[in-house]
Amino acid sequence: MAEHRSMQRAALLDAARSLLSEGGTEALTFPALAERTGLARSSVYEYFRSRAAVVEELCEADFPLWAAEVASVMERTDSPEGKVEAYVRQQLSLVGDRRHRAVVAISASELDAGAREKIRAAHGGLVAMIVEALGEMGHAQPRLAAMLLQGVVDAAVRRIELGAAEDPTAITDAAVAMALRGVRG
Repeated sequence: MAEHRSMQRAALLDAARSLLSEGGTEALTFPALAERTGLARSSVYEYFRSRAAVVEELCEADFPLWAAEVASVMERTDSPEGKVEAYVRQQLSLVGDRRHRAVVAISASELDAGAREKIRAAHGGLVAMIVEALGEMGHAQPRLAAMLLQGVVDAAVRRIELGAAEDPTAITDAAVAMALRGVRG
């Protein structure tokens, strides 16, 4: 019974990722989740009390995986500049990933305080990964620089997500160049 519930919950989360990546937060409804998973609408409520609860669980499941991928790429380089470049490039390479598309859709939505706090904490963990490299580069305020660096990444993500006129590779290269010039300055 517990295994069945676990599988149903995983199916609901997978369906939520798909809905969010295809249609944004407006697409994430309990009737749509029920349809995608073959469950009765009332059954969806047995797993999640609200849309925000779905979002919170997606954040808990997906942000750590995403952050681990970024950290793994950063660990493969020794120089602080290489870590900054890896940090930016890996995040931008994940833009097409369904988990990332869901997180972007979630971030843009109106969420309750608990869900927003989980997103903030997850982003804080991502930003914390780069603070040490910025300190090694001699930055006087590495935490502030890390937060601003993440702003550059977030702007590049939005540009790629919008299907901007520029090629995603050009956007990534520009973001990396801007990030490296900015953190050296």
